[in-house]
Amino acid sequence: MKRDLRRDLYAAAAAALLVLAAVLVGRSIEHRHGTLRVDWPPFLASWGPHVGPGTPAAVAVALAVVSYGPALAARLPWRTLLFTAWGTAMAWTWSLALIDGWDRGIARRLTTRYEYLQVIDRFHDIPHTLRDFTQHILLNSPDHWPAHIAGHPPAATLTFVFLDRIGLHGGGWAGAFVITVGTTAAAAVLIAVRTLADERLARRAAPFLVLTPGAVWMGTSADGYFTAVAAWAVALLALAATGHHPRRTGLASGLLFGLTAYLSYGLTLFALIAAAVLFLGFRLTRRRPSLPFLRLLPFLLAGFAVVPAVFTALGFNWWEAYRLLVTRYYQGAAAVRPYGYWIWANLACTVCIVGPATAAALPRAGATLLRRSPAPALRLGVLVGAALLALFAADISGMSKAETERIWLPFAMWLLPCCALLPRPRAWLAAQAVLALLVNHLLLTGW
Repeated sequence: MKRDLRRDLYAAAAAALLVLAAVLVGRSIEHRHGTLRVDWPPFLASWGPHVGPGTPAAVAVALAVVSYGPALAARLPWRTLLFTAWGTAMAWTWSLALIDGWDRGIARRLTTRYEYLQVIDRFHDIPHTLRDFTQHILLNSPDHWPAHIAGHPPAATLTFVFLDRIGLHGGGWAGAFVITVGTTAAAAVLIAVRTLADERLARRAAPFLVLTPGAVWMGTSADGYFTAVAAWAVALLALAATGHHPRRTGLASGLLFGLTAYLSYGLTLFALIAAAVLFLGFRLTRRRPSLPFLRLLPFLLAGFAVVPAVFTALGFNWWEAYRLLVTRYYQGAAAVRPYGYWIWANLACTVCIVGPATAAALPRAGATLLRRSPAPALRLGVLVGAALLALFAADISGMSKAETERIWLPFAMWLLPCCALLPRPRAWLAAQAVLALLVNHLLLTGW
């Protein structure tokens, strides 16, 4: 037991050293060459110790989850646990965002010159705008899109256009939407883990999904919303693949996977996680007389086709837009940001999203794949391994140089469940909370 604890601590210490190296090397590179294009590498942030109205609430939520989270997660009825996890994740995310105050922490985050709300008035005629969308991606094109609009398929922007159309105008409503929807990802991941592994592991993972350090960036970044959409796509696929109303859940999962691909180009890598879910579903159902696995595929594919068909019919060409995005990407900061630094510094950002507990638990998850572990732990290891593989693919692509503390949130949520394999959950939860509170109080993050 002591040897296992030492291994956990060594893994967490190695992750901390990676972050320290990324900070020191990054500051040196930025001071000498100015090529990283971030103020406080490896984060898009600046040094600025501060407190705010969210400080007491954030500390209170952290103390409550550390003190009571594991026990409550173990004994609450399952449905009550799902809603409790969502509510507590919302409280944690809101309180962290409000450390920066209402204006800077929430209302202005989605209204800067790079963000979606800047172009609401250009979508009065949606079909025309979609047909013309690719004509404004490159920096040298007339009326080029701001960075985030150019960098994502139009479903991302249209979400905020529709919010505006129904009367929820401005950054405050947009921020509230992102927090409310984004925090449901915790419940979605719990459903998937319970379905594919078992309920005991899901319950042990619940406090870690709630008290994630990634909530610092999930608060009012649109990537928090993307995280939830992708998470529910996976959760519904897990239900479909294991025989829980495979037609309905398969169709719904396909719809959300299709939407995911039109929210962010990079989230097409969720195909790796989806493949792992289908594999686990097949393993779990192969001995049943009626095989729901095969019945769900037509509904999954039909659902997936809907969103691409609609956007294509309206004149938006996903492949052309992605090709132009790659060109646009290297017209900006990516042209000078060194790949040799970011390919490992991005991983340091990931450590700060998932926290020291996940860094300690990942070797345990890997070990489940290498030795004869109990079947639920092995299946959890497969799911976490697929998410890690998707994250590595994003890293190697070179299309995620910096800002991965928000961009990789959708992948990071699927690394957190491996914390269920850790003993002494309260100590590790405390480490998670301390990291989030330090980051949010010491840095003025860009997202």
